Amino acid sequence: MERNIALRLMYNGTAYHGWQVQKNAISVAETLERALAATVGHPVKCTGAGRTDAGVHAETYVANFRTTCHIPLDKLPLAVNTRLPDDIVVVRATQVPDGFNAIGSCQKKEYTYRIYNSRLGNPFYVNRAWFYPKRLDEAVMARAAEQFVGTHDFRAVRSVGTETKTTVRTVYWFDVERDRDLISCRVCANGFLYNMVRAMVGTVIYAAEGKLAPEDIPAILDSGNRTLAGPTVPPGGLYMTKLWYEEDV
Repeated sequence: MERNIALRLMYNGTAYHGWQVQKNAISVAETLERALAATVGHPVKCTGAGRTDAGVHAETYVANFRTTCHIPLDKLPLAVNTRLPDDIVVVRATQVPDGFNAIGSCQKKEYTYRIYNSRLGNPFYVNRAWFYPKRLDEAVMARAAEQFVGTHDFRAVRSVGTETKTTVRTVYWFDVERDRDLISCRVCANGFLYNMVRAMVGTVIYAAEGKLAPEDIPAILDSGNRTLAGPTVPPGGLYMTKLWYEEDV
């Protein structure tokens, strides 16, 4: 009998060209599918919770696949992990209803962008946080971030890439917090456009630099003009941090 199995995993994305399988670049999905196929004894196709770009990390990620193999769910993560590189780890396997789909069933997602804000770099944050040597005022960043909360057309903060039916999304929160030299920007929404989080963070940094006022952001969103918002910040500081499903996965 075929089972639909959801995997919860985490990965360091530095070595990968994002989640989705690509013709000429190594991806997290392809690496996971190979390990799963070797574990369950047949080819496997994974559906992931969303696209993550090259160099982006996931503290939590969910993917589902179908299998006829009978390996007990508690043994499956260990079996797959022996066939995976050290930078991808499956932490849990759950049988889910047939209609479950890691992207379609996901109700909301949270990403966290980390900035190492210190005059001197830190080797332990290379590719894990964006090193930004100029002092940032996190209070201004937080004021700017608040402007994004709510239901808006987010065209002004997306890169041209995958076409979507609509560019309207709901952002539930966008919090900015500092812990010594590390600034964390947490964004939760019902869905994200291509590069949306990285462009939102770039816009919040522009506000901290005085290149725009936090109060300018609603007009920038209304304009739909990408060139009015801040730059797309580098991928190494971005993490998928939380996912919400009806099912306990």
